This record gives sequence, structure tokens and C-alpha cells, in this order.
Amino acid sequence: MLPVLPIYDQKSRIKLIIVAVALLVAGATVVYTNILVQRLSEREQQQIDLYAKAQRFIINSEVDSNTNFVFEEIINANKTIPIIFTDGNGYPLDAKNLEVPKRLNEVQRMALLQREIQIMKSQHPPIVVELGAGLRNYIYYKDSVLLAQLRTYPLVQLAVIGCLAVIAYFTFSYSRRAEQNRVWVGLAKETAHQLGTPLSSLMAWHTYLKESEKFKNEPIVDELGKDVRRLEIITERFSNIGSVPILKDENILRVTQNAIAYLQSRVSKKVTFEIKTDLPTDTPAQVNVPLFDWVIENICKNAIDAMDGRGSITIHLRRPARNKSQIAIDITDTGKGIPKSKLDRVFLPGFTTKKRGWGLGLALAKRIIENYHKGRLFVKWSEVGRGTTFRVILNGE
Repeated sequence: MLPVLPIYDQKSRIKLIIVAVALLVAGATVVYTNILVQRLSEREQQQIDLYAKAQRFIINSEVDSNTNFVFEEIINANKTIPIIFTDGNGYPLDAKNLEVPKRLNEVQRMALLQREIQIMKSQHPPIVVELGAGLRNYIYYKDSVLLAQLRTYPLVQLAVIGCLAVIAYFTFSYSRRAEQNRVWVGLAKETAHQLGTPLSSLMAWHTYLKESEKFKNEPIVDELGKDVRRLEIITERFSNIGSVPILKDENILRVTQNAIAYLQSRVSKKVTFEIKTDLPTDTPAQVNVPLFDWVIENICKNAIDAMDGRGSITIHLRRPARNKSQIAIDITDTGKGIPKSKLDRVFLPGFTTKKRGWGLGLALAKRIIENYHKGRLFVKWSEVGRGTTFRVILNGE
């Protein structure tokens, strides 16, 4: 089995690098922010302790007004940390840095302060202010708005980094697909160009043999003509890659029958084909016939290889259960089946289980159906040792 082309291995590594860098930046940001939060929290704790000492000193000391002024300045220096000062029974005596609406009456104001005290208790234990003679007051406090915002800041950063990582991921995926498209188009156009010269020569030789009396009524001349026409179709297919193909309403049953008829006459007689339909025989579908034939051919050739040239292929046309306006074409073989570990790789360019081949058939078929026909191609069912079903979804009329 040929390995998947290196460019498609590298894409996974680049995606992992993007994720790793994003996680590294996010982790470093969270750690650094947590350090800042811890330091700010310690600073606020020290500020509250100083506030409590100033309150205690003013209440208990008998000093001149100048000294009291200094401690009052310490108390007033706190402009960010919400504080509630209570008596020994928990009755609020004063509040600082809290938003208390002026429209509240005294009862409502006290109820609001009591709710704030409960919130403060959940964040920090109260600081006791001893008054002497067994009396004491309490200072309740909670984190400042700045500290609360800083605690949530890592979540905001993670969200931003996540968005940037997603944007980078999709940008990379888009650029990679654009590069793949350029490779496909260039390869297809060059192949069509290279086929042009020998095809013209073969057409001339076919005309010569057909008009020659020596080869009159020779079956080989007609077969040669069919193969020349087939080469013309193949060249047309490659020419259509990269350009917008013209989709027409075609009788999907007849188109499928024609594709199988050509293929059936050129493969082993040990391979049987059966076409079944649940649709009216004149059901149309939007297809480009040369490109659609290519899809059927590629899927069937892969099926024949999977059966080692011996088995049966069933093509079943029906309406998918989820969307009755579409047409489903199930192509089932009796081959080796695909292991579950490889199901997500079968459409990657370069993936093949054959000793020979480039592994481009299914990748090209998927591109034709999904990019040009706006349909879908996927593995509907597969079981090792029993076979595989590929489903093609096309748009109806």
C-alpha cells in the first residue's frame, strides 16, 4: 500500500502545532494572570488589615486630632474594596464602596447590606475589631471590582485565543485546499494537453483503417473506434477539471447504464453487474455526463480491485430517506471491505491498497461529485470480508 502523500501528512502536523501553540499561550496567560490575582488579593488583604488597625486605633486611643487625622486618611484611602462595618450582633453600622440605591428606605437598605454581608462571608472571614470590655465590631469585605474582573480575565483570554486558533485553523485549511485545487487543475490541464497529440494521430489512423478495403468489416476497427472515442471522453474530462462544468437534466438510469455497459465489456467476465432502481425510469438528475461517468468508473474499478477480479457489483438508484428531492446511487461490491481504521482516509489523494496506482481515483471522484455537482460521496457501509457500499448523492431536477 502506498503511503498518503507527504503534503497531507504535514497538514496534520501543522494543525497540531497550531493547537499546541494556542494551548501554550493560553496556559502561560492563565498562570501569569493567576499570579497577578494572587498578588492583588494579598495586597487587598493587607489594605483591609491596615484599615482594621486604623479603626481600632481611632476607637480605643486617646491622642490628639492630628494623629487621628492620619488614621482617618488611612481609612479614607480605601476607594475600591467594598466594606461593611457592623457591631457585635452583625448590625451594619457603616458601608463603604458599595452601590446602595438612594431610593431605598431604611428597611430595604438594611436588607441589601445583610445580603452583601452573606456574600462577603463566602469570600473572606470577617476581621474582628476589639473594643475592650468584651465588646467587638466586625469588618466584612469582598474582592474589589478590579480583582473580580481580573479573576475572569483568563476566561476572556482563553476565548480570544480559541477564536484566533479557530481562525488560523480554517485559514490554513482554506489555503491548503486552494493549493490542492491548483495542483489538480494544473495536472489535469497538462494531462489533457499531452493526450491531445497522440489522440489526433489515433483518430487519423482509425479513419484510415475504416476507409481501407483491406480492413473492411473487421471488428477490430470498430473496437478501435470505441477506444478512440473513449480517449476523447477522457481528454474532455481532464479539460473540464478547473472549469465550471455544464450540468444538465439527464436520465440518470440511462446514464448509469451506459457507463456500466462500457466498463462491463472491458473487465473480467467473472465480475457481474446489476442495476436496480426504485425510481421511475425517466427520472432526471443534474449531471455532467463525462464527469459522472468518470465517477462511476473510478468507484467500480476500485470495487473490482477489492474483489480481485471476481465477484458482483450492484448499483441501486433510490431516493434518500432524508431528502426526497435528491437521488442516491448505492454502489455495492462483494470485495474485501475497508477496515474502520481506514474509512476516514479512503478519499485522501495518495491512499491506496494496491501495489500499483497513485490512489487518486476516489479522491477525484469525491471532488467531481462535491465540488462540481454539489452532491456528496461517502462510504455508506463496509465490513471486512463482506464488501463495501459507496453512496453518491445527486440533486434532482
